[in-house]
Amino acid sequence: MSDIKYDVIIIGGSYAGLAAALALGRSLRKVLIIDNWEPCNKKAPHSHNFLTNDGEKPAAIAFKARQELAFYETVKLIAGTVVKVTQKGDQFEIVTADAQTLRTQKVLFATGLKDIMPAIPGFAECWANSIIHCPYCHGYEVYQEKLAVFGNGDDGFEFAKLIHNWSKDLTLFTNGASTLSHVQEQKLQEHGISIIQTKIIGLDSVNNQVRAIQLADGTEHTVQAIFARVPFEQHTNIPQSLGCALTISGHIETDNFCATTIPGVYAAGDNTSPLRGVANAVANGTMAGVFINKALIDEAF
Repeated sequence: MSDIKYDVIIIGGSYAGLAAALALGRSLRKVLIIDNWEPCNKKAPHSHNFLTNDGEKPAAIAFKARQELAFYETVKLIAGTVVKVTQKGDQFEIVTADAQTLRTQKVLFATGLKDIMPAIPGFAECWANSIIHCPYCHGYEVYQEKLAVFGNGDDGFEFAKLIHNWSKDLTLFTNGASTLSHVQEQKLQEHGISIIQTKIIGLDSVNNQVRAIQLADGTEHTVQAIFARVPFEQHTNIPQSLGCALTISGHIETDNFCATTIPGVYAAGDNTSPLRGVANAVANGTMAGVFINKALIDEAF
């Protein structure tokens, strides 16, 4: 076992993890960040809606953050993958894939989420480029273009209603029989939103830019971008193995102080929130760092 003991080990070194490390480093805490360099937004060409960094490349934001953290001598970042976390009394033992064993008082999971791609040929290639999950992050760039929404039922109705704010040239594709209510269908049609129920068999695209939606009846519908929400899973099941509860939506359950249901274990970023954006992750990570430092102070005072 390593003799090195940290105040906090942060598993995941993207925006939430880096922000938490900054707050903790400025609080004089001995912090280790362990990251495998696989952020969820790796394919996204630009980040938006983050003040002072609007339009910047996600990798550039993370690179600048790591440069800033290098100023703080008590903060260390290593490349690696955590394979096991075990609670040992009031501490935690962390094991990495390269057989390092580390000890810490607190653990912060900033591990993000893994999106699950539907079995539609061409979908995965266009994801995060011309297939968009968040209008607040990328909707402005396709303002008033010919857009599609993939969805059905209540979720499809609400998503189409939301995207209608960015473009009035909008079609809802239910990818099979509609489960919309009659009232919902009527409301969409009143706002000029077409509904197509034919099964989707593929996407025509060039360089990750979707050009048309291919349907089972042989027709194609030209679009400039698609809005879709896909299922997700946690990047790691280690929090669950520790006993951390998940919400009904599949996020790690936390209280207002970023604490999970297991004392000493915290979580921040996309793995805890449906608001998936760099700005939200940074804000949530900062909160986690502040609250973890406060917990350490309370325990030692």
